[in-house]
Amino acid sequence: MTINIADTEMLLGFAKEMASLGYRYAAHPLNLVTDSDSIAFFRTAMGAEDHCLIGPNDTDYFKSMPIDSLIDGLKMVMQSGMDTCGNGTLDLASFVRSESEKRELTENNLNGNIMNQKNLEFLENQIKYTGFGESLQIELKKKMEKGEKEFTLSHDARFDTARLLSELSFKKSDQSDLYFFNSYKAILQKEGAPHALEQIFYIGSENNFTMKEAFNLLEGRSVNKDLVSRDGEIYNCWVKLDFTDGETNGNFKMHHYHQNYGYNLEAALEKHAIKELQTPEAKESLMNSLKKGNVQAVTFIVGGEEKRQFVEANPQFKTIRVYDSSMQRINGRESQNQKQQDPQQNAVSSSKSQKKGADGESKGEDVSEEQQEKKAKKKSQSI
Repeated sequence: MTINIADTEMLLGFAKEMASLGYRYAAHPLNLVTDSDSIAFFRTAMGAEDHCLIGPNDTDYFKSMPIDSLIDGLKMVMQSGMDTCGNGTLDLASFVRSESEKRELTENNLNGNIMNQKNLEFLENQIKYTGFGESLQIELKKKMEKGEKEFTLSHDARFDTARLLSELSFKKSDQSDLYFFNSYKAILQKEGAPHALEQIFYIGSENNFTMKEAFNLLEGRSVNKDLVSRDGEIYNCWVKLDFTDGETNGNFKMHHYHQNYGYNLEAALEKHAIKELQTPEAKESLMNSLKKGNVQAVTFIVGGEEKRQFVEANPQFKTIRVYDSSMQRINGRESQNQKQQDPQQNAVSSSKSQKKGADGESKGEDVSEEQQEKKAKKKSQSI
């Protein structure tokens, strides 16, 4: 349908009026400009089709259309911002098709923008709760806006005399514009160390390690995690890197000490004169910190006096490691002797002396642990 642009408003009002009177179809000439004199309205589709067959000449051929489509098309012209007071003609069908494509493109872009914003917010939260904070958000948004297939973000964390560099890897889906946080490479640099240690930690819906847990693992400590098996079953275990054995992808192998391995962190702690074990809240806080792989400051009671020292979990040998205030290792027997020197702790330990035998925990095992660790070190050095 070709119309005079200046007739748009008039034709729209005419079509609305006829629709209100019950007319449902309109017939317009194919090769002439449609105006109020040449357009005809009908109540039925058959009536409109019959009208289109009566023209004897090509210039009189008509075409029918639903009146609602005519009204929608004329409304689209009025709402487009076009100057409807000027001269000129307009192919209404072509205009409607073009405007519909523009609107669809705009709607798709809008939906895409909403989806991209949700994707950005999801990744921001994923990065934050993996321990990298919020400092990477601006760079993340810039990288996503570039639309590259893959990109990385760098993070730098300092821990006393150690530095942990992390390279976070992101990849766009092959099926959509969504990005995924797939993995991060943690690189530990320590003062005085001959070389850095590296480990790739993969990110998924389960079995993820935070940046601080990655640091603790690369420091040689153990981390307690609830993991999910391939069968979907949840199990708890301690995880430790084996720096003497590697995977094909360059990662260090992970040793898993499951519940049936028999490590009891609480029992290992209670062998020592630690003040924080005397209150439930402090005890729970201490154990939660050790399960994350942290070296935790505690208060040892020696001869009635308080002494600040440090401990870490050691599930491999079913003990804890103890360090003095200068982070120098204290052997297990010396640390337990500190407990025996304290009268109050002695009273508690004597009441539990029989339990020790049942648990298989004794000072002799501590000596065995130190011997085993020395052997492990020698083996690591020889490898």
